[in-house]
Amino acid sequence: MNTRRNFIKAMAAALALPLVARAQPREVILNYKGPACDCCGEWEKHMRANGFRVESRKVDDMDAIKRRYGVRDDLVSCHTALVGGYVIEGHVPASDVRRLLKEKSKVIGLTIPGMPASAPGMDGKPHKPYEVLAFDAGRAWVFERH
Repeated sequence: MNTRRNFIKAMAAALALPLVARAQPREVILNYKGPACDCCGEWEKHMRANGFRVESRKVDDMDAIKRRYGVRDDLVSCHTALVGGYVIEGHVPASDVRRLLKEKSKVIGLTIPGMPASAPGMDGKPHKPYEVLAFDAGRAWVFERH
């Protein structure tokens, strides 16, 4: 009887905590972006709304950042972010970043080459399909279709 009562008290206490307090620790994303990029800030808002903590760094030479982290010319988008040992290039949805972190894929990262109008932070209407690519040093392949 006492065990059951303790269990019920523990469950009631856990449910009384705010949802944020029960959530897992938030992943930190370091996002490099050019000084005049507005859409990058919109992508950062999308990531924060989906539970990530975002640290933003404005840099003048984005090409150097992309080279440093292995983003080939055919995979380039506007900003380059780092999270959990991966590179996230461009407006990749938070759900895909979560999946990558969960699966612990052996890749450099994810990218949406160019800037598809329907991607998070761009939010163009009506929705136009786009693909998120996973990439390593030599190739890229479809990770998810949206």
